[in-house]
Amino acid sequence: MRVAVTGSSGLIGSALVETLYRDGHQVLRLVRDRAPANPGEINWDPDGKIIDADLLAGVDAVIHLAGEPIDGYWWTRAKRRRIRDSRVQGTTNLVNALLAMESKPEVLISVSGISYYGNRGDELLGEDSPAGVGFLAGIAAEWEAATRPAVDAGIRVVIPRLAPVISASSPFVTRLRLPVVLGVGAWFGSGRQYWPWISLDDVVSICSLALTDDSLRGPVIAAAPDVPTCRTLVKTMGEVLGRPVLFGLPAPLLRLVLGDLARGMLLSSQRVFPHALLEAGYEFRYPDLVSGLREALGRR
Repeated sequence: MRVAVTGSSGLIGSALVETLYRDGHQVLRLVRDRAPANPGEINWDPDGKIIDADLLAGVDAVIHLAGEPIDGYWWTRAKRRRIRDSRVQGTTNLVNALLAMESKPEVLISVSGISYYGNRGDELLGEDSPAGVGFLAGIAAEWEAATRPAVDAGIRVVIPRLAPVISASSPFVTRLRLPVVLGVGAWFGSGRQYWPWISLDDVVSICSLALTDDSLRGPVIAAAPDVPTCRTLVKTMGEVLGRPVLFGLPAPLLRLVLGDLARGMLLSSQRVFPHALLEAGYEFRYPDLVSGLREALGRR
């Protein structure tokens, strides 16, 4: 297949592009903020003009990964705007380009996030569960809705709702690992909130599966079936690294210092389950937390 990929230089995109090449696909990388420097690259401006549809001619599939990172310590007004526009406007512009193509791609894989569900406590969540409330949940709902015109045009659209990715270089792991290694690792708030996760290898495999499996359509929860609480996840990281994790950081302090970042991420709970993937016969490479962390932390 000839596959166009946005966000190809990021954590997921880099690993995915390598796998696509290895599997014999042709890859067209959509790059921004610079002129194309290598064969197989085209420039796009997700915040501005519509992509020239002619540049996508012959593409069989599109994998859309681009988006402003939501990790960080504070969400300023400008940061919030970049988070939203990079997802909603970027996806809208990409979909408009696909609709303008004479021969449209067969499939669009456009990632979203489990933040779609908002803070849901102990509620067991599936693909059919409604959207939650809050900043990130609202953006995720808009983000996913921006793919609707592609569905209406007959393109098979798959929306992996990604959990935080566990890998050696993922921000999720690196920001938790340092305090644990230094002996000051802590869970957040009560620690009873559910924290879904997924290995980088599984994200890549799921995207590859979605290219060819016609049973995958619409939202697909991309999270390991073993969903721990925040306290369990951080303490398990400590066990894998041989370091104790003995206390939690009070929720009021986190809200005071980090504001919406604490509310929307650190203290938020999503008890999700990957029904669609398991029904499609997908076997997770790292289905349990211990194996996932051992791989990510180099403690096999």
